[in-house]
Amino acid sequence: MPRHENISMSVIRRLPRYYRFLRHLKKKGVTRISSTELSQKLGLTASQIRQDLNCFGGFGQQGYGYLVSQLCDEIEKILGIPHRYPAILIGAGNLGHAIANHIIFESDGFRLIGVFDNSPEKIGRKIADLTVRDVSGIEEFCKSREPKMAVFCVPRDSAEKLSEILYKLGIRNFWNFSHYDIALQYPDAIVENVHLNDSLMTLCYCISNNRPEKTSLEPISKNKKKNG
Repeated sequence: MPRHENISMSVIRRLPRYYRFLRHLKKKGVTRISSTELSQKLGLTASQIRQDLNCFGGFGQQGYGYLVSQLCDEIEKILGIPHRYPAILIGAGNLGHAIANHIIFESDGFRLIGVFDNSPEKIGRKIADLTVRDVSGIEEFCKSREPKMAVFCVPRDSAEKLSEILYKLGIRNFWNFSHYDIALQYPDAIVENVHLNDSLMTLCYCISNNRPEKTSLEPISKNKKKNG
């Protein structure tokens, strides 16, 4: 797949939304849709949708629209989902347990191959058909299995130590639920920070000020300060 350079994160962050909606249409048997129809369903302008998709090539025909199945497949390739990158999850507490059991990693471009924790109560238990391993063996595991991405569901102090270990092992990609800013320490890392508290407080602000929630479409840098 060709590389697409200089595309803004705001465009990239809209692609999963397009993909999710197109998959829904595909399952319903819809074969064709126009940018105008897409705009009505997604709350965006038809012009914005066309501009976004034109960043990756022409997929539709004027007066005809988009073939749902074809566009869905193309966006899947653009997102890199067929790679199914191997991933590990660190932290088998309530959050880690929920993510491992309820996120279908393979539908979103990854394969979960290992779960780690430092609690004797959790080590040895099964989560998502994987046995929770002792985090002390993470270096040996990574050297033999070569995961591409790590999910952090651990406290800030643990994330700081573990990110250093994993970075030295060559892992540069993180789905980070901790409050440690990995990208600040390792600028060449690709980090997707997920702060549930921030999202909840944003919703609280919008309710308090009687504003519709629009923040999910705002651009965020992939590896710069996102905790500030």
